[in-house]
Amino acid sequence: VVYTQSEILQREVYLFERLDSPNREPMKHLKAICFLRPTKENVELLVQELRRPKYSVYFIYFSNVISKSNVKALAEADEQEVVAEVQEFYGDYIAVNPHVFSLNLLGCCRGRSWDPAQLTRTTQGLTALLLSLKKCPMIRYQLSSEPAKRLAECVKQVITKEYELFDFRRTEVPPLLLILDRSDDAITPLLNQWTYQAMVHELLGINNNRIDLSRVPGISKDLREVVLSAENDEFYANNMYLNFAEIGTNIKNLMEDFQRRKPKEQQKLESIADMKAFVENYPQFKKMSGTVSKHVTVVGELSRLVAERNLLEVSEVEQELACQNDHSSALQSVRRLLQSPRVAELDAARLVMLYALRYERHGSSGLPALLEELRGRGGSDRYRKLVSAVVEYGGKRVRGSDLFSPKDAVAITKQFLKGLKGIENVYTQHQPLLQETLDQLIKGKLKDSQYPYLGPNTLRDRPQDIIVFLIGGATYEEALTVFNLNRSNPGVRIVLGGTTIHNTRR
Repeated sequence: VVYTQSEILQREVYLFERLDSPNREPMKHLKAICFLRPTKENVELLVQELRRPKYSVYFIYFSNVISKSNVKALAEADEQEVVAEVQEFYGDYIAVNPHVFSLNLLGCCRGRSWDPAQLTRTTQGLTALLLSLKKCPMIRYQLSSEPAKRLAECVKQVITKEYELFDFRRTEVPPLLLILDRSDDAITPLLNQWTYQAMVHELLGINNNRIDLSRVPGISKDLREVVLSAENDEFYANNMYLNFAEIGTNIKNLMEDFQRRKPKEQQKLESIADMKAFVENYPQFKKMSGTVSKHVTVVGELSRLVAERNLLEVSEVEQELACQNDHSSALQSVRRLLQSPRVAELDAARLVMLYALRYERHGSSGLPALLEELRGRGGSDRYRKLVSAVVEYGGKRVRGSDLFSPKDAVAITKQFLKGLKGIENVYTQHQPLLQETLDQLIKGKLKDSQYPYLGPNTLRDRPQDIIVFLIGGATYEEALTVFNLNRSNPGVRIVLGGTTIHNTRR
């Protein structure tokens, strides 16, 4: 996720091996740099490696804090004294965007309690993040969530135990770690998305910045898997937060720019100067050609899926469910789409889930009828079970905050005026709950009764450095929210993390 192999090659690293690959040849003329998570398995593999070293010298970097006993085990195995250094280099998490990280963990809880192994892994990931950003934070957590409280306590324990590592220069306003639970807002991960990065993840799935396009009809061999990374793709960096209509226009401009730069096929390479110019411009051209074909393919596939799955209509009804309060109209819309053969089973189930979360306690709830309809589509019982599971996970009984708060008249008028200006379009009315939570936090209005501090101390000033972590996964819609908050609040820096990055399928 961090470096491409070609970038590492430029640093004169010629060989990439996994520590657990069995048939590595001894190459005593090479030095080895090892970068590992400090797990029991990795330490064991390293012990075996050092007993029979294949390289001349070893520089060992652990991505997190390593115990003294593990260092001792390595020292005892290093009889030939090939280890030049052992260091902790905190990188025990996946950097997704400049302000977003993930731990790539799916399913961190069993029911309402942590899976113990996942709690340990999450604590490690979160403390490594704090160490790499050099933050020793005050901690607040969502009171309604037992897992949030547990994680807060575990992180605090590590900070207390490793107090020397966390002894950073004090800032005027201490940084703040806010721990939230996904179950407070189960709506956001179920919505179709219309900004580039979020849409790609929703419809194609982004996995460590890679996208699998092998199912695209007629795809060429070199585009079966593509990498989307803002670090080395300028077009992606400039467009990841724009909505789909704008991206279409920008792709067209990119194509036209590319056509203009194309080396003339009949270019006469007569003089040495001509050849030199051609050779110098070619790599640039080749890179641009790769960028163009990649984005044209991705955007083309998104358009195909939107049309095939009738997603504009589906998305309009989703937004109505998430943002408006008109039960009979919503029920009619959902029924209409459930009866349409053009709506995929996943999208039908998603609409019923959203309806169930929105109107679970409504006097004249149409949920039983919708579930029957879902079954009548030839759908398996699996989706019906998932609907009740989603309500059990994120329903009213569980939520600590009011997800569908009746917005006051001023806010509604503001939204309406914004709508008239054409900024807010029909498909992007929804704001994640996180928007409101962080907004309150930045203004110093987030209630201590719902989000208490861990320990006796509280912040007197408004926070400037905020790390917000979602147990149960964040989304790219929330990443966009944080991006916009960072942009509109100079002096405030927010980093968003989650156990994973969700889309509807996840």
